[in-house]
Amino acid sequence: MSAFATYLPVNARSQCLDLVQNQPVTIRVVSPRRTKHGDFRKFPDGRFQITLNKMENPYRFLITFIHEWAHWLVTQTQPYRTQPHGALWKQTFKEQMLPFLQDQIFPNDVLGLLAKHLKNPKSTLDADPPLALALKRYDPANDKSFIFELETGTRFRAENGKIYELGQLRRTCYACVELATKRTYLFAAHSEVQRV
Repeated sequence: MSAFATYLPVNARSQCLDLVQNQPVTIRVVSPRRTKHGDFRKFPDGRFQITLNKMENPYRFLITFIHEWAHWLVTQTQPYRTQPHGALWKQTFKEQMLPFLQDQIFPNDVLGLLAKHLKNPKSTLDADPPLALALKRYDPANDKSFIFELETGTRFRAENGKIYELGQLRRTCYACVELATKRTYLFAAHSEVQRV
């Protein structure tokens, strides 16, 4: 079994292995990166590579894999430059995800939100707060809180190690002041942070 398949939900492994079998694309699982869950690259020599973060959440891993797989499929049908998350990618991503939309693969609380997400997929799961929150329930337990759970004025440490004070909600993001510089930054409501 390919090493990447061990990170997938058990009932999705054979389907994913069938997708990649005999395809000219390398799939690598790497240490987690702060800014992305996965990526797709075409090298100047014509090689293709999908890189996926190691993660203990098999549902997020599967969605990330299919997201990047859709990028690869788009390059096979449209070898010239297209919008990375444009109409062709959205349609390809939907088509590739549909066989996995079943309760033997995803828990029910994720399944309904994922089906809704596929009507108009975003460039990242984090841009769909309800789905992002549902998926975070299946991440390993930690001492972090969601920003929306904190009270105004609470101080917290973000992933970048800096300390902020929670401000007011502005539509979908919170305005937070970095204590060291007094500059204001926006945080998504479902960002995970550590109280200080």
